[in-house]
Amino acid sequence: MQEEKEKGQQPFRVLYVENNDRSVEAFRQMFGADIDIVVAPDGPLALARLDSKEPVDMVLYNDRLDSIAFLNRLMTKRDWSNLPVMLLTDRKNIDLSADPYHGHVVDAFPFNYAEADLRTRLNYLIQKKKYSKSGFAKSKSASVRIPVGKRLFDIGLSLFILLMISPLLLVVAILIKLDSKGPIFYSSKRVGTGFKIFDMYKFRTMRTDADQMLASMASQNMYNKAPAEKPADERCEDCQLAGTECQRPLYMDQKQICEVLYQREQKEKAMFTKFKEDPRVTRLGKILRNTSIDELPQLFNILKGDMSFVGNRPLPLYEAEKLTTIGYARRFAAPAGLTGLWQVTKRGKSKVSDMERIQLDVLYAKRYSFRTDMLILLKTLKAVWQKENV
Repeated sequence: MQEEKEKGQQPFRVLYVENNDRSVEAFRQMFGADIDIVVAPDGPLALARLDSKEPVDMVLYNDRLDSIAFLNRLMTKRDWSNLPVMLLTDRKNIDLSADPYHGHVVDAFPFNYAEADLRTRLNYLIQKKKYSKSGFAKSKSASVRIPVGKRLFDIGLSLFILLMISPLLLVVAILIKLDSKGPIFYSSKRVGTGFKIFDMYKFRTMRTDADQMLASMASQNMYNKAPAEKPADERCEDCQLAGTECQRPLYMDQKQICEVLYQREQKEKAMFTKFKEDPRVTRLGKILRNTSIDELPQLFNILKGDMSFVGNRPLPLYEAEKLTTIGYARRFAAPAGLTGLWQVTKRGKSKVSDMERIQLDVLYAKRYSFRTDMLILLKTLKAVWQKENV
């Protein structure tokens, strides 16, 4: 934060709505070196702080302090329509897609949150702000928006295809209902053009408990790197050389771990997630995926303007959070796409690295044009029927 002040940049400012001094002090100790923290003891004073026109980049709100009343008031304030809010709550299964949470609350954490988890989310928002303020973002502002010609092409083609394949969509919907329990469509939050978050639609191809199975399948990820050897005594090299106990302890799941080793382990994790012979996929889902029929509902995303026919694939939030440095973030300067350069050059190849995928995305963001898009669409028609189980 000191470096930002020296450069004349406004540091990332969090308005923390909390009336417990110990909670405020703990938050300052964990994050005060990285962000500017202002505190309001309740919702009305928080709204007054916002009305004072002082810059605020995010609100962290104690759910016990009548968060619903605060969010309802926030919905009426046009100047704060894009202000992200995070909740600290003891409630479970909050529907963030419903009012008054929708459009403001980007995440909810328990009161005993893990520092690393909240730091990951904060870092994403901090890097997103830096990217939007960077010289690159300004010089490329026109390319972050889908060009008019590309948008007209997307509207015309998506509308035409939807009308032509409507009988197929109906048949697939019926088959999904007959094949397995669960909804016909699957929607997930994705990060697209210029870090815009939207709901991406697909035909459901997985079991309804697929998300719960993900953690147990981490070792099968195609993008995994070889794990580094862990020190025998669970201390980093500095503490071992100094002959001292761990100087940077973290407590997770009631166990002490070294923060240095934990952060190193997090960095070594793969940036993308993909599995071969994914056991979560249903019988019909394998057919839908191999023929790319599961992607057809994204024509509605294209018609709405969330995506384009050709671009960089929109990423889940947990993947996008890992690509917020300026070099990686350039991939978000291109339109989000149904197909793209990576799909027609590397699709289905098990040895492709996450870095190769990023480089292809960045390359497309730098050079995409109508001619490039037409070539990718033609290659997609050839690649779409290839047999793969990923």
